Amino acid sequence: MVAHQYFDNRLEPAAAPPLNPPPEGEGNSSAAPPKRFRRGLLVAVAAIALASGAGSGAAAAALLDHWTATASAAAALNTTATSTSSTSSTTAVTVYKQDTPGVVTITVTLGNGQAIGSGIVLDTKGNILTNAHVISGARRIEVTFSDGTTVSGTLIGSNVGADLAVIRVSVAASTLHPLTLGNSSTVQVGDSVYAIGSPFGLSGSLTEGIVSNLGQTGAVSGGNNLTGLIQTDAAINPGNSGGPLVNAQGQVIGINNSIESPVDANVGVGFAIPINQVTQVLASLEGGSNV
Repeated sequence: MVAHQYFDNRLEPAAAPPLNPPPEGEGNSSAAPPKRFRRGLLVAVAAIALASGAGSGAAAAALLDHWTATASAAAALNTTATSTSSTSSTTAVTVYKQDTPGVVTITVTLGNGQAIGSGIVLDTKGNILTNAHVISGARRIEVTFSDGTTVSGTLIGSNVGADLAVIRVSVAASTLHPLTLGNSSTVQVGDSVYAIGSPFGLSGSLTEGIVSNLGQTGAVSGGNNLTGLIQTDAAINPGNSGGPLVNAQGQVIGINNSIESPVDANVGVGFAIPINQVTQVLASLEGGSNV
């Protein structure tokens, strides 16, 4: 089995290749014919049937009714699909606007470069939650908020076995937008979820997916295992670690942690630490415990 990949983004993010539009005429082979073509087809079929004689009039009318009913059903199906897509998009926009101010980018200076991860604002005291592996070996920690404000962070507590850590910053209260912690025990396979973070250093990025499994197990540094992980197909990449996995109400149900991948990038199998596990050790982390 391929080992879980942990996302501290030790390399500088590479520039994304330019997006090339498909050559003219390509990519549209499956497009539906214009409505005027479909309407013309119906009229042509009916005309042919009627031309064959008065005795074929009933058959022609029946044929025309069939085509009309088929077209109406297709239109109704398309309307339903559009409505569903619109609802999903509206939810994503709402969640993004609500939660992004409470998600931060964490840049860690190491002996051999930098690491980039994500974190969430816990309270107005300046406590920030992230993964322990994000700040491992840090010589300097910087926290950047969604408005661009960047400040130094201080490690308060870390639990390597749980792969969680709390750092603290000193900023104006107006900069701090604590996220609401949800209840991961109510999460079900199929629930819509959203991951917010800084994949490849692209701060404030949102991806959408569903909960694809529950109760998964993954290894962490030191030979310990994380259990009960939430599996999701929402894209998670290097730099997402420590950021939130939220539900459709914008509540944090997990802390994004790792992926299962042979290529060290998203293939649709990501893992998050359930928030109920996080809250069990949160007080000790905020109190300065380092284990």
